[in-house]
Amino acid sequence: MTAFADLHHADRPLFLPNAWDHASATALAARGFRAIGTTSLGVAAAAGLPDGASATRDETLALARVLGSGPFLLSVDAEDGFSEDPDAVGEFARELAAAGAVGINLEDALGPVQRHAAKIAAVKAAAPGLFVNARTDTYWLGEGGEPETLRRLEAYQEAGADGVFVPGLTDPGTIAALVRRVRVPLNVLYSPAGPGVPHLADLGVRRVSLGSLLYRRALGAALETVADIGTGRRPLGTAPSYAEVDGLRRHGTPVRTSG
Repeated sequence: MTAFADLHHADRPLFLPNAWDHASATALAARGFRAIGTTSLGVAAAAGLPDGASATRDETLALARVLGSGPFLLSVDAEDGFSEDPDAVGEFARELAAAGAVGINLEDALGPVQRHAAKIAAVKAAAPGLFVNARTDTYWLGEGGEPETLRRLEAYQEAGADGVFVPGLTDPGTIAALVRRVRVPLNVLYSPAGPGVPHLADLGVRRVSLGSLLYRRALGAALETVADIGTGRRPLGTAPSYAEVDGLRRHGTPVRTSG
């Protein structure tokens, strides 16, 4: 197994925060996270493009090239692979691996099961060392429930998925039942309305990711701060200093002295 795959079989689940740019990824790595994912919403929103519409292939690859040499293991949220053609998805995965990524997240968006399975197989053929986290949106989009989820996950495991991801799943009993039915590590998206990380660990979940939560919280904090300042209140919370943020620059980037 690769180092990234090993993290899915450790004593504790892989707790995977999701970054949207170099600064956010580097700051998270400085807090001790060995692996970091990207968030497709953060990448799309930063570029003024829609999420989940296969519109950010170039932006996603560009970010992977920036982050792939970082001091952490990088997993990339690639939406549906940015194509309906399995061969094109395989080629994109090869480019991600060449950029330094060690994992890819592929969502089915409730499209045809065999097409998504073919994408997974194409990725494993083009980039065998890339950890494929196969996502099904049966709970995220509220369609199908447990029988359809299991049908899809079985096909994706047969196609070579290294892990499976069911965002929107929050019921402890359903999570535990799904853990017993799959053969590869189960990834659950953390939800404030669902179990906490320790509880998810007890249920057998092997990977807990944050998706777009950190990006949305950052935007929320910015809006709260500007509202507080505008009304004469002292803003709450903490903020890194200018020097700390400037220090997150990539190796070889000139130091800015003002701005």
